[in-house]
Amino acid sequence: MSDPRFSPYPEAFSRRTFLGAALTGAALLGADHALAAGSGLAAKPPAGFVPLSIPGKVAKVAKSNVMQPNGLWPTEGAAKVMLERVMAELTGKSDLGEAFAKFVHKDDKVAIKPNGIAGQKGATMATNRELILEVVRGVMAAGVPASQIMIFEQYPKFLEGTRIWDRHKGPDPALPAGIATAVHENEDATMPERSVMGIPTKFVRPFTDATAVINLGLIKDHSICGFTGCLKNITHGATINPHAFHQHNASPQIAELYAQDVVRSRVRLHIIDGFKLIYDEGPLDKNKKRRVLHEAVYATTDPVAMDTLGWGILEQWRKDNGLPTLKDAGREPTYIRIASELGLGVYDKNRISLREVTL
Repeated sequence: MSDPRFSPYPEAFSRRTFLGAALTGAALLGADHALAAGSGLAAKPPAGFVPLSIPGKVAKVAKSNVMQPNGLWPTEGAAKVMLERVMAELTGKSDLGEAFAKFVHKDDKVAIKPNGIAGQKGATMATNRELILEVVRGVMAAGVPASQIMIFEQYPKFLEGTRIWDRHKGPDPALPAGIATAVHENEDATMPERSVMGIPTKFVRPFTDATAVINLGLIKDHSICGFTGCLKNITHGATINPHAFHQHNASPQIAELYAQDVVRSRVRLHIIDGFKLIYDEGPLDKNKKRRVLHEAVYATTDPVAMDTLGWGILEQWRKDNGLPTLKDAGREPTYIRIASELGLGVYDKNRISLREVTL
């Protein structure tokens, strides 16, 4: 196969090839935000149910002194009260079950995707079990049976990083009976192969088996794409070959992957665990000086708006600590802007509505 335009491998792509493919994707979506790469794999909500979608709206709840004595994990009480309030600010429903019922129906199969890669050694910077447990309780309070809820991650050590599961002990005893946990190890996929940016890929079974996905991301610097929050936790945490989509700062690959109908039709809610953040040397928790307290929880239906705000938070921390901007560091997360151009959310900060509450 001598012509690099037809190679399935990312090494063969030039920057021009990638950008050309991005423009093609934008044309496919068009002004009416039609689904990209329609395949018949789009999930459908239960009959008569319309999940809430509020483009451009992000809710944030902050509270000080919420961490356990080790400074790494929030207290269970803080996770509960902050999730309840942020969901109320997003939906207008003070009851947690009623708030989650805006996004999930009793007949949905719900997958919850945390981010555990930076918690795998010492559980230092992963989506916290305290928040995961409250999200599970909220989904169940909305009427979804435990047997229809799954928490999944990429590798066993990533899921262990969240402290919600242990390879020797199994699920956390605090998880309600019947909640499933799974790891896919970039192998467990049953959907037909599809081409994204000329690269064959599949989304994994724990993701495609679900009709609704709740994304539990973080705010972190990333050595390849500059920033990882909502979009990348799905695109590179639920495909069989994420490393094939890393070239050129993973842009526009992250945007193109998220634009697939199999993704857009499933992910209904993004909750950001902002108790801590990493503003440099991410995505792993390599330098504790770059991991700082943030003590906030965010909720949104718009991954682009949230990633735009998260990127800005990192830039401020970098500036305050004498570090170059992500652009000057050679890893500007341009995929966030491209995702907006593909109709995936709001990038213009003047059109993002941030509802902030301090408890």
